[in-house]
Amino acid sequence: MTASFETIRDDFAFLDDWEERYRYIIELGNDLSPYPEEARDEHHKVKGCVSQVWLNSRIEDGADPLIRFEGDSDAHIVRGLVAIMLALYSGRPASEIVATDAEAAMAELGLDEHLTPQRSNGLRAMIKRMKDEAQKALERA
Repeated sequence: MTASFETIRDDFAFLDDWEERYRYIIELGNDLSPYPEEARDEHHKVKGCVSQVWLNSRIEDGADPLIRFEGDSDAHIVRGLVAIMLALYSGRPASEIVATDAEAAMAELGLDEHLTPQRSNGLRAMIKRMKDEAQKALERA
């Protein structure tokens, strides 16, 4: 199971330099649950990422549907970023996902300053995909 976003934020504050933080991000990615092979397809692929990134969601019906995400990437750092996004969004009500400012959360970790432009664009594409899925779930509820 992925660490909570709060735990990740606390761990980031504890780590002194960015080399340690990058290692930690890679560890988070290594701790992801195995991603289903049948969901490694075009439908689940996140467009706008340089690396390959896949996201799958399971929606639990309700007035404010709960959404559980799973994801993976073929790149170590990006896989860790997927883990951070899952910690931020997975298992939460759709309205909370739509309302959560992921870019502000990434800024709290300092990721906004330490990612390459390509990784930042990919991260934004992942955030947009997760928020869009949450918005669609709300509209269907």
